[in-house]
Amino acid sequence: MSQQNTSALSAAARAEHIRSVVLAEGQALRARYPLLQRQNLLGALILTFALLGMLGSAWLYIEGVLPWWACLLLNAWFASLTHELEHDLIHSMYFRKQPLAHNVMMLLVWLARPSTINPWVRRGLHLNHHKTSGSEADLEERAITNGEPWGWARLLMVGDNMMAALIRLLRAPSWARKRYIAGRTLAVYAPLGLLNWGVWYAFLLGHGAQLLAQLWGQPVLWSSSAAAWLPVLDILVVVWVGPNVLRTFCLHFVSSNMHYYGDVEPGNVIQQTQVLNPWWLWPLQAFCCNFGSTHAIHHFVVKEPFYIRQLTARTAHRVMRETGVRFNDLGTFRRANRWQADYRPAVAE
Repeated sequence: MSQQNTSALSAAARAEHIRSVVLAEGQALRARYPLLQRQNLLGALILTFALLGMLGSAWLYIEGVLPWWACLLLNAWFASLTHELEHDLIHSMYFRKQPLAHNVMMLLVWLARPSTINPWVRRGLHLNHHKTSGSEADLEERAITNGEPWGWARLLMVGDNMMAALIRLLRAPSWARKRYIAGRTLAVYAPLGLLNWGVWYAFLLGHGAQLLAQLWGQPVLWSSSAAAWLPVLDILVVVWVGPNVLRTFCLHFVSSNMHYYGDVEPGNVIQQTQVLNPWWLWPLQAFCCNFGSTHAIHHFVVKEPFYIRQLTARTAHRVMRETGVRFNDLGTFRRANRWQADYRPAVAE
């Protein structure tokens, strides 16, 4: 169906057309490659590959074979696979009828990505995201800065979940709201998120103190216990925490700018997302599984696992263009993610 033929269709009809074409392409792929029908097996294999990759990279770094930057980049990439697996698990795509295996996978993908909130809590937020995408009620996307005007505050919030919570706490209009934000943050990030960000801040403070001391020409007089912990912090940051700080920034930057916010028609999937894949975003896309190019497909075809979206992207992009989905609408950066092209946000803090 050409763009001219689809232009007169309603948004719902165009969305259904996209869905039917993409589903048919996925079914054709499964018929051509029967292994793709083994969804539980593939999910378990991808998780095993990602976890062994992270552990192997960490071992090579600790043994002195791999430089710190290579380990950090590799583990950020491996961890991005586990994020996509968690997203699929939230939609019950693996071991739906085997709760033990399903929940073990949920735990393992959380362990691989300790910067995130509890995945069982995220399930409710993400399913709500599909119901309320683009509105104030979409707490998941608002939490990663969708709809915020760009400025220093948004830049800090994109890459640091605790900083995002702190800025929202400071902006809260009442003490009751501040207490709610603080309590909610502690609850949803416990225990792994609090450990992750605690290690990150301890690492930054420790090395920041050493840098200042060097600039002043004075040694840092660490206690014996603090001196013993600094090498441990370094290892944890290189192999586990740092990769997820990088991955979080890449994912949140891409996701918060490919979703629209504020003036989206309720239920209009065409207006909820764009395909955001300019060439200069590839360094970020590498650490979030090509999210900007493929996540919009998920809004139309919710139950396809992430690896199928990668394989059907060419067909999906063609039909999405024909039916009015936007591609690389870079004006979203100055419009604070509004759909309307003439929107002018308030000045960012």
